[in-house]
Amino acid sequence: MSIWSDPPQRHQALDRGAIVAAAVAIADESGAAAVTMKAVADRLGGYTPMALYRHVRNKTGLIDLMLDAATAEIPLAPGDWRPALHRLAMATRAMIKRHPWYAELVHTRPPAGPHQMAHLELMLTALTAAGATLAEAMTHAAMITRHIYGSGLQEATEARSEPAEQYTAMTEMRRLAEGDHPNLAAWLAHPSGPSPDDQFELVLGFLLDGIATRLPS
Repeated sequence: MSIWSDPPQRHQALDRGAIVAAAVAIADESGAAAVTMKAVADRLGGYTPMALYRHVRNKTGLIDLMLDAATAEIPLAPGDWRPALHRLAMATRAMIKRHPWYAELVHTRPPAGPHQMAHLELMLTALTAAGATLAEAMTHAAMITRHIYGSGLQEATEARSEPAEQYTAMTEMRRLAEGDHPNLAAWLAHPSGPSPDDQFELVLGFLLDGIATRLPS
C-alpha cells in the first residue's frame, strides 16, 4: 500500500494539502533533511506529529506527496517529440531551481504520483508517435530525466558548499595540475565555459540529437 491508495481526509481543519505545502516550504528554506513530521506540525501550529498521521501515513508518503506537488508546477505541453521533450526538460529544470530538494529526493522514490506519471506518459507518447518502440521510448525518457535530475543534484550540492571550501579545492587542483597536466593547468589558470544553464541546454541538445538518429527518418 502507498500514499496514493489513501483517500485524502476532507472537511477537517487540517488537511493533506496544508501538510504538503508546509513540508515543501520547509524543504525550500532549509533542505530535505529539515523535513520531519515534528517540523511540519510545528510550522502548521497547534498540532502534534500524531495529528498528521490521519492524513499522511508516514514520512515516505509525505515525500511522495511533496514530489508530486512540485511536479504539478510543470506544464504539460504535448506536441512533436523534440520540442515537447525540450519544453518539458527546461520546465522541469526551472522547477528544480525553485525546489532544489527535489533533485535529492526524486531518486529515492518511484514516480508513482499522478502528475509524475502524466509527465512520463507525455514523453512516451511523443516518442512512440515519432516511431520509437515503447522500450526505446522508455530508454530515451530515462536518459533525459537522468540529465535533468543529475544536473539539479550537482548544482544543489555545489550551492550548499562553502565558498572558502571551493576556493581551497580549486587552489589545490591548480597546484596538483602543474607539470603533468598542462592542459588542465592552463584551463584552471583562466577558467571559462558556458553557464550552468547554457551547459544544461547544450547537453540536452546532444541527447535529443542522439535520439533523433535512432528514430525513423
